[in-house]
Amino acid sequence: MKRNILFLAVVLFLGFSLVIGSSMAFAKTAQEIDVSVDVALDQFKKDIKGGDEFLKSAKGILVLPNVVKAGFVVGASFGEGALRIDGKTVDYYNTAAASWGWLAGAQSVRVIIVFMQEGALEKFRASHGWEAGVDGNVTLVNIGASGTIDTTNIKDPIVGFVFGNKGLMADLSLTGTKYTKITK
Repeated sequence: MKRNILFLAVVLFLGFSLVIGSSMAFAKTAQEIDVSVDVALDQFKKDIKGGDEFLKSAKGILVLPNVVKAGFVVGASFGEGALRIDGKTVDYYNTAAASWGWLAGAQSVRVIIVFMQEGALEKFRASHGWEAGVDGNVTLVNIGASGTIDTTNIKDPIVGFVFGNKGLMADLSLTGTKYTKITK
């Protein structure tokens, strides 16, 4: 029994290492990230009614256009993106998270984190590894069947959107996800 558990742990660790390692090996250039961010924002504005108006009221927008999450009991996720203020990229970030529990599968999602208050944005930018749920709470917005967001009901300082799923995975949360500034 102990042997089987050890074998499973080794296999899961190797799988975890493969997901993170392969994602990091294909790190994008600043220009590639900016193009991907533009595409993700265009898709958000197209798919989400009221999305464009909502983004205009933001103090800053962190866009991670391709966050890959994979796992079987133990999971990992990784992605790169850009922080935009007034429509211009000011910093680049990566995100990484590990999780465990009842999860199986893989997916690629787009994550947009919107800073609605200047203080929340300043705290994020000043950090050396900001963790959702610890350094700041991110309210994850579910988009209704109509694809519309009601901007009048969103009063939280940090709001997150996850959309564009490719693949299937149960377990969607931004809590515990770490965002780190990177140099490109």
